[in-house]
Amino acid sequence: MTQNLLDQFGTPKTRVKNAISALRYGHGIIVLDNEDRENEGDLIFSGETMTTEQMALTIRYGSGIVCLCITESKRKQLKLPMMVQNNTSKFGTNFTVTIEAAEGISTGVSAKDRLTTIRAAINDNAKPSDLNRPGHIFPLQAHKNGILGRIGHTEAAIEFVTLAGFKPAGIICELTNRNGTMSKVPDIIKFSKLKKMTIVTIRDLIQYISR
Repeated sequence: MTQNLLDQFGTPKTRVKNAISALRYGHGIIVLDNEDRENEGDLIFSGETMTTEQMALTIRYGSGIVCLCITESKRKQLKLPMMVQNNTSKFGTNFTVTIEAAEGISTGVSAKDRLTTIRAAINDNAKPSDLNRPGHIFPLQAHKNGILGRIGHTEAAIEFVTLAGFKPAGIICELTNRNGTMSKVPDIIKFSKLKKMTIVTIRDLIQYISR
């Protein structure tokens, strides 16, 4: 069913190329995971290019849990411990402790403040002292083997922003409906057309990098 609905956006290769192009131009994309997994769509932006307006849109139409996808090396640079020692989540999502910028913010929850925190974290010269813990941004450590090691939005975000020429730091947030339920494919497609956002699947991405 999902594939039939997505055919209107071109072939899998075309969808991936459109997504990469959108990110290069500073736009966000929507990435769907597999139907037998979460079967949900995430808004994805580059941590380098995301604007305050885009963050506000993400908070408004997303779950409110804004995540910063990073590599293991970045996590170690920031000395961020994992959120739990024994990860029993269904899909093994690697949350670290939450973070907040140590300077330049007020309460940390506004779109501007969340973006300030992200910029502080992804700075090449960032130090652990640049961030307070806990906070309103949820870092996620990607699998060391990327999307081929774990088929998740975390890894997809890192892969996409890297393909677009940016540092491996992606912002993700799950799309939700107005009534608080999680958005499924028909709703996500409507949203993508309304906001003129490129839509692509994790399966498309895997096919693209495995070619």
